[in-house]
Amino acid sequence: MKITVIAVGKLKEKYWKQAMAEYEKRLGAYTKIEVVEVPDEKAPETMSDKEIEQVKQKEGQRILAKIKPQSTVITLEIQGKMLSSEALAQEIQQRMTRGTSDFTFVIGGSNGLHQDVMQRSDYALSFSKMTFPHQMMRVILLEQVYRAFKIMRGEAYHK
Repeated sequence: MKITVIAVGKLKEKYWKQAMAEYEKRLGAYTKIEVVEVPDEKAPETMSDKEIEQVKQKEGQRILAKIKPQSTVITLEIQGKMLSSEALAQEIQQRMTRGTSDFTFVIGGSNGLHQDVMQRSDYALSFSKMTFPHQMMRVILLEQVYRAFKIMRGEAYHK
C-alpha cells in the first residue's frame, strides 16, 4: 500500500517540518508514505476572479502531473464530505478491500483547487467548514491517516 500527499507550496517553519516527519515516521509502520510539494503560483494579494482562476489552473496542472493514473484521489475541499475518524478509517478500509492500494491526498493552494483537479478526484473530503493554514492541514491530514490505520488494526490510540 502507498499513500501520497500532494500539497501546493513548501513547508517553511521548522515546527511544521518536525511534525510532518514525526507522522511520516509513524505511518512508515503501516504504509509507504510520500509527500510531494508542487510550487505555488506567485500572485499578488489582490486578484480578479479571472486571475484567481489562472493561478488555480497553473497549480492544478502541477498537481495533476504528479498523480499516478492508477491512484485513488482524495481531495481536501471545504465542500467535501465531513467524516469522523472512524468513518475515514472505514472509507479507506473499504477501498482497500475493493483492491485499492495507491491513495493520493491533495491539498490545494490558498485559492483552492482547480475544477480539473476536483474532476479527477474520487472522493472529496472536508475536515471542517473552517479554513486552516495549508501547512497545518498537512499535519492534521497525516495525523488522521495515522489514526485511521490504528483504528483499522484495532490498536489503541488516544481518543
